Amino acid sequence: MQPAAPSGGEQFFYPNKMVRIILLAMEEVMGRNGVNAVLNLAQLKHLVNSFPPNNFDRQVTFTDLGALLQALDEMYGPRGGHGLALRAGRACFKYGLKEFGPVLGISDLAFRLLPLPMKLKIGANVFAETFNKFTDQVVRLGEAEDRFLWEITRCPVCWNRRTEAPCCVLAVGILQEALYWVSGGKNFEVYETTCVACGADRCTIVIEKKPLD
Repeated sequence: MQPAAPSGGEQFFYPNKMVRIILLAMEEVMGRNGVNAVLNLAQLKHLVNSFPPNNFDRQVTFTDLGALLQALDEMYGPRGGHGLALRAGRACFKYGLKEFGPVLGISDLAFRLLPLPMKLKIGANVFAETFNKFTDQVVRLGEAEDRFLWEITRCPVCWNRRTEAPCCVLAVGILQEALYWVSGGKNFEVYETTCVACGADRCTIVIEKKPLD
């Protein structure tokens, strides 16, 4: 299990802006009352009807994020919680693109005109760099002939969690929607194969390069 405070008392954080995006996406999927119920269950009462400010200050701990996603599974069961997390992840990308699109450069016409394989590779790298730059999350992007490997060695989604099956469904949803947008409306198979919550040393999400449609 990932420690909440590693040796030396170090804690890891997400910026307010990204956590605000996650909560807004959950609100779109579940409604405000649903989000508040999950926040209460996660012992995050200070966020009820008071989402973090829209800035880049890193003030929300990985411990809090892990508790939020754990509470979603506890309230709706793993199957229901995962379904909601997947939908919230896809909604996250919409809100995130509005906030980060101009910074990332992926909305530029030159990028949109690139061949699909190049767009996928550049887009995946840009997304990984965004998390590595703005958060304490650590993402490494690997590549094989037919797939990308999105490897998270410090993952907030499953922080302090212990599950039977991989549980970083929010991240899967974000990547699914990112690929849909980058490709101009194509769906790709995205799935998690290893998860720290299951005892692995990293969370690995496979992104198949060939679209499903």
